[in-house]
Amino acid sequence: MKQYELLVVYKPNTDAEEIDKLVAKLTSDVEALKGSVNSTDKMGRKKLAYEINNFRDGFFVNFVLSLDEAKVADFKRQLRLNDSVLRTMFMAYEKTAQEV
Repeated sequence: MKQYELLVVYKPNTDAEEIDKLVAKLTSDVEALKGSVNSTDKMGRKKLAYEINNFRDGFFVNFVLSLDEAKVADFKRQLRLNDSVLRTMFMAYEKTAQEV
C-alpha cells in the first residue's frame, strides 16, 4: 500500500460535531477500501484565497492515509460525491527529512 496526503476543505457552515462525523465517515470509507488513516489534523476554519461556491472560508482537515493504488480512483469519486466537501488536494506522501 502506498501512503497519501489528503487535504479536505469542508463547507464553513458545518458545526464541530458535524465535522467529527464527516471525518469519521471519511475514515470508514478508507477502511471499506481496505486502507487505513494514519493521522488526522483538524486545522480549523481558514479564509480561502478565492471564493468557492459563494463561500469565503472553509474548515480544513489534513489526512495521511494508506491506500492501495488501484482503489484511489474509487476513493476520489466518493470525495467528489460528498456535498459537504468544497475542495480536495490528494497527493503522494513523502517523508520529510525530520521524519526519517
